[in-house]
Amino acid sequence: MPLAEPAFDIFAEARRQVEICNACRYCEGYCQVFPAITRQTAFASGDLTQLANLCHNCRGCYYACQYTAPHEFALNLPGVLSDIRSDSWSRFAWPTGFAGLFQRSGAGIALALVVALALLFAAIAALPGEGAGFYAWLGHNAMVAIFAPAFLFPIAALAIGIRRYWREVGGKPVVWRDLADAGAAVAQLRNLSGGQGQGCNFEEEERYSDQRRWLHQAVMYGFLLCFLSTCSATLYHYLFDWSAPYPWWTLPKLLGVPGGILLVVGTAGLGWLKTRADPALGSPANWNGEMAFILLLGLTGLTGLVLYAVTGTAAVGSILALHLGCVLALFLLTPYSKMAHGFYRMAALVRDAQVKSGRVPASSGQARR
Repeated sequence: MPLAEPAFDIFAEARRQVEICNACRYCEGYCQVFPAITRQTAFASGDLTQLANLCHNCRGCYYACQYTAPHEFALNLPGVLSDIRSDSWSRFAWPTGFAGLFQRSGAGIALALVVALALLFAAIAALPGEGAGFYAWLGHNAMVAIFAPAFLFPIAALAIGIRRYWREVGGKPVVWRDLADAGAAVAQLRNLSGGQGQGCNFEEEERYSDQRRWLHQAVMYGFLLCFLSTCSATLYHYLFDWSAPYPWWTLPKLLGVPGGILLVVGTAGLGWLKTRADPALGSPANWNGEMAFILLLGLTGLTGLVLYAVTGTAAVGSILALHLGCVLALFLLTPYSKMAHGFYRMAALVRDAQVKSGRVPASSGQARR
């Protein structure tokens, strides 16, 4: 079944603004969006979707622009690209419709899901366990039976969404060089420096700041450390027949505790910056869902740290139920929350690498109007 056409007014306005930027070219060195704009003269909706997912919403172009309101052109490129970016996540999400619902009502959905799942885990924990430590509250087999499908489902849903995105933007088969170029940009969060190495303007407006870049790195690497912690615990269990709980000097703890701390610090900082930034330069309709994702990710890291702190006490059962409720809710909501933006942004960077290498034409040719 073909995807629904994106809202015409959003794309018409984005096309108007991008064409003005292409004529001006003052911001050409700011980030990867502007060189991508200058490679073509006409923009299909697929091209605009690609530009929107390349944009990191650093807002430097807005504060440098001479054509923002009250000028008659009234440019707000970060805002209109943010709208298209959110639109693309909603259109490509599978099953269709859930992403838009979460973006509008994310806080209520996340809270209800965490509470419901925590109560479910609390009820399971009241039954006799099958081991020591956490497994005395929730058996290993039960945990695998619950979390394996919850882990595989978002991977499948995201794969479908990325495939839909790749088709619309005109992506081609990926080679190692494409991944290396995009991976370097992701690892350094290069585009959050405004492309000029002096930071971005997200929260300081006319002043540059690296705070958002550092906090994003804390979240990204914190999440990666937590994921590696889980992977190492899995290897210990199945490869070495070494069951949890693990001492502090083992990989699950050495990776997981710093990862949890980075997650909590990073999400708290990003939430604080979001309250200081001008919502009109993002997508105001999706502010609720974006903040809900930040809080859910931070709560997942925080409950994990608290769970480690209360190990061996009577509080383990209730904290474990809350932590597992957060983790499971995060997994299930990943394809529909802003967690998905990392996957789409990586795809956009890979597509941009293909264009820069000359292997792929700049224009997607999709849905030209």
